[in-house]
Amino acid sequence: MEGVMAKKTATPGKATILALGKAFPNQLVMQEFLVDGYFKNTNCNDPELKEKLTRLCKTTTVKTRYVVMCEEILNKYPELTVEGLPTVKQRLDICNNAVTQMAIEASRSCIEKWSRPVSDITHLVYVSSSEARLPGGDLYLARGLGLRPQTRRVMLYFMGCSGGVAGLRVAKDIAENNPGSRVLLATSETTIIGFKPPSADRPYDLVGVALFGDGAGAIIVGADPDYSIEQPLFELNTSIQHFLPDTEKTIDGRLTEEGISFRLARELPQIIEDNIEGFCKELMGIVGYSDAGDYNRVFWAVHPGGPAILNRLEKRLDLLPEKLSASRRALMDYGNASSNTIVYVLEYMLEESLQMKAKERVDNEWGLILAFGPGITLEGILARNLAI
Repeated sequence: MEGVMAKKTATPGKATILALGKAFPNQLVMQEFLVDGYFKNTNCNDPELKEKLTRLCKTTTVKTRYVVMCEEILNKYPELTVEGLPTVKQRLDICNNAVTQMAIEASRSCIEKWSRPVSDITHLVYVSSSEARLPGGDLYLARGLGLRPQTRRVMLYFMGCSGGVAGLRVAKDIAENNPGSRVLLATSETTIIGFKPPSADRPYDLVGVALFGDGAGAIIVGADPDYSIEQPLFELNTSIQHFLPDTEKTIDGRLTEEGISFRLARELPQIIEDNIEGFCKELMGIVGYSDAGDYNRVFWAVHPGGPAILNRLEKRLDLLPEKLSASRRALMDYGNASSNTIVYVLEYMLEESLQMKAKERVDNEWGLILAFGPGITLEGILARNLAI
């Protein structure tokens, strides 16, 4: 973020976050108007489904979201609102272009804050669960940014909500194993790939309608920063990943002729609550935090999959309310934007750190960056806040 001056220096050889960027489509949706607009656009008059979506919209805590979907798209592709039609080709035509454009805008914003030329980027990690093509979106993003043909690319597809932190883990490994490298991590998502009319046969679809948003995020990652021109924000000290056996159906996503169909099981928040403590202790123990009382001695940058997950995490670890404020703010302002959302959480966390610094209050140096995705997969990074 602009104006952030690092007071702490990074551990030699450890990857750091050097800049953050984001971008959104033009269509802003106010949650209070979503229900009427959605049912009008899909020509649905089911009062029970409308009442259910109204209740869900209130419980998600989301206030605003950005979406690619608009009247122009619906007029051009009216078949997207008709149940049962094979529309995966139309969806991908829209999504492939949309995610590339958003990723380019987020990356340009990030590179501008980084203050080094685009030619200094050596690697690209691209994350999306909203497109499918060969060559992949990584190549179109590289071309759109004018990256050197020698740029080494990695593409992570269909990792869902854990994709942003997974991409950060991959970028960290690349940066630490390639001295002098600078890695651009870009994430980009749109809900058009799974947009469907409401159906009594799929009441769980309404959760996604009430919760998910579109957008893109970008992060520059590199080790051993040049302090004369770079301002490290977070050190990525240690990363781990766990999958939970026999939970493959808990987050069930399939690409069909009608686009992507997702189903989130009701027990998802409980499963995460039951497994999160040991996962976090493994990371926190690296810096000597092993007691239950230590949970409030670190910061928490958690992907806000939904309010239920954040509430369960807060209750299980007995966290102070302010510990998840950055995650709750990101959810309120952008919805669950899948892999992108962790970028928005980190931006809010930096903003809060600067506010505490201005008030001469001590912020937590160490903390956890967390996300949960299909598998069920837990992604975690032990990080240091270098901007405090």
